[in-house]
Amino acid sequence: MEGRYRMETQRLSVYYGKHHGVRGVSLPVHDRKITALIGPSGCGKTTFLRALNRMHDLNPIVRVEGRVLLDGEDVYAPEVDPVVVRRRVGMVFQRPTPFPTMSIFENVVAGLRLVGVRDRKRLMEAAERALRMAALWDEVKDRLHQPAVGLSGGQQQRLSIARALAVEPEVLLMDEPTSALDPISTQAIEDLLATLKDEVTIVIVTHNMQQAARVSDYTAFFLDGELVEFDRTEKIFTNPKDPRTEAYITGRFG
Repeated sequence: MEGRYRMETQRLSVYYGKHHGVRGVSLPVHDRKITALIGPSGCGKTTFLRALNRMHDLNPIVRVEGRVLLDGEDVYAPEVDPVVVRRRVGMVFQRPTPFPTMSIFENVVAGLRLVGVRDRKRLMEAAERALRMAALWDEVKDRLHQPAVGLSGGQQQRLSIARALAVEPEVLLMDEPTSALDPISTQAIEDLLATLKDEVTIVIVTHNMQQAARVSDYTAFFLDGELVEFDRTEKIFTNPKDPRTEAYITGRFG
């Protein structure tokens, strides 16, 4: 397939204790494209996603095998700092996650403060840039120092996206980012994704087949921890090679 890979997994397996959650998955992630991960609940999509930025390091019972390459370098190599990996590969979760005691501004720049940025002008510039990228600036520019919890659910999710973008990641992982949102907020996030991919590579887990078809360039179908099929989204949804993919997409199971 055309284009360069920003990330790539090679024989990636993830174990929860003795449970084999992801089984030997090799998958390319194309640069500045949106890759959707689809499949029934419990098929390994989120487990796979969290392996891409070493989120499983935080869980002592999880073991990861295989390789995850970011610009050709294995993020699991012993000399690689997982904090640096998570700065380069950001994450947006299923539910909006604003820090409740912080203002809108402090939420956006929290990651920058963690890596030692203290200059107020630089922080303000980064906050404005990230909020503009998240299509939230015009809605919050006059209340940056008010609590983030005063925002609507859809605004809080765009704030979570802005916080992830503020540290200028190369890849943005999104775990069902619209599943807790109303249709209008969902539309706003989907519109946002179309503009964000000019700046950042995106991998999104979604249970919503129509959403995957609308927003992604490539789609990977997972089943029982295995990658069944990966191709251009248009091909997956119109002419899948594997009968299991077709059965899932047409609603015969899952």
